[in-house]
Amino acid sequence: MRELKLARIVPIVMLATLAHSLSVLGEEHPASPESRWTVVWNQPTVVEEIQSRITQVNAEQIRRHLFYLAKDPLPFRKLNYTRPGQSKNSLHEADDYLAAQLTEWGYQVVREPVQVQAFRRDPSKPKAHQYSPPHPEDPWYTAYNLYAEKQGKRHPEEIILLLAHKDSQSWVDSPGANDNAIGTCGLLEMARVLRDYPNDRTIRFLWCNEEHWPWTSVTAAQKAKERGDNIIAVINLDGIGVKSAEDTAAGRKTNVTVFTVPEGEALARLVSAANERFRIGLEQRIAQRTRPGDDDGSFVRAGYPVTILQIGSFPYADPNYHTENDIPERTDVENAAMTVQLTLATVVTLDRTP
Repeated sequence: MRELKLARIVPIVMLATLAHSLSVLGEEHPASPESRWTVVWNQPTVVEEIQSRITQVNAEQIRRHLFYLAKDPLPFRKLNYTRPGQSKNSLHEADDYLAAQLTEWGYQVVREPVQVQAFRRDPSKPKAHQYSPPHPEDPWYTAYNLYAEKQGKRHPEEIILLLAHKDSQSWVDSPGANDNAIGTCGLLEMARVLRDYPNDRTIRFLWCNEEHWPWTSVTAAQKAKERGDNIIAVINLDGIGVKSAEDTAAGRKTNVTVFTVPEGEALARLVSAANERFRIGLEQRIAQRTRPGDDDGSFVRAGYPVTILQIGSFPYADPNYHTENDIPERTDVENAAMTVQLTLATVVTLDRTP
C-alpha cells in the first residue's frame, strides 16, 4: 500500500439513512441501505448461510499459506528475485502456488499479463518510503493479474469484485508478510469458503501487483471499464489485521473500512453493521480517504465508486512497513481471519440483497 493519508473518521454509533442510495445494485431505490440489509437479515436462510460461511474460515489455513508465501519456500514475491536453483522468479512462483490452490477448488484461473518494472531504491528517504521511480532503461518484466470467478445464477451481469495485491516490495528484500501476503491469503481463504456457495451475482477474485510499477490493478480496472463490466462493489484486502506494536501487544482485534467517494460510504456502513449483526468481535471503524489510493483507488479512478479498503489500521501503523522485518511471525493471523469473516458476511449480504 502506498497512499495512506490522514482521513476523516466517520462515527458509527448510529447507522443513519444515507443521502446516497447503495448503488451496489446498479440502480436507485427509495429504501435506505439499512432497511434493505434488514430485509436480507430477516431471512433465516440467508442468516444461516452467512453464519455457515463465517464458521468455515480457518485461521490455520491462512497461516499455512502465509508462511509459504512469505518465508519458506518463498522469502519474497518479486519479479527481480529468483531463488537459487529455480528457473522462475519468486513472484511467478507465488502465482503458480495461488493458481494451484484455486484449481484444486474447481476455479478456472485466468492470467492477464502486464508489463512492469521494479522500483528503484533511494536510501536518502525514510526507510518505509525509499521506493523511487524506475528509469526507462531499467529491465521490464511480465507481471500477471490472476483472476478466478464464480458466475452468478440470477444476476450474472452484476459483479462483486474482491482483490488483494500479491507481490512484495521490489526495491527491498522484505518478506512482505503484512504487506500484503496476509491480504493475499485472506482472499485465498475467501475463495476456498465460497467455492460451493450458490451465488446470485458474479463473484470475481483478483490478485494483482502493487509493489512494482505501474500497478497492475490499473490495467485490471481500465480493461473492466472498456468491457463495460457492471462491477457493483469492490473490496480490497490490504494489511488486514495489521496495527501498531502496542495494539498488537494489547491483543486488540481491529479493522478499518476505508472509502474514497460518497458512493462508497454505504458499503462501508454495511461492513460495520455486519460486524455487529454477526458478532464478529472486531474493533471496527470507518474512515474516508482524501483521494483515491491503493488498488481500490485504481477502480475509483476507472469509474467504479462503490469501493472500499479493509485494513487493520488507518493511517497504517505497522512499525515494520516496507522493511526486512515484515515477517510472518509478526502477523496477527487471528485478526486477519476475523476480517475475512466480516468480509464474507458483507459479500453474502450484497449477493442476496434484492
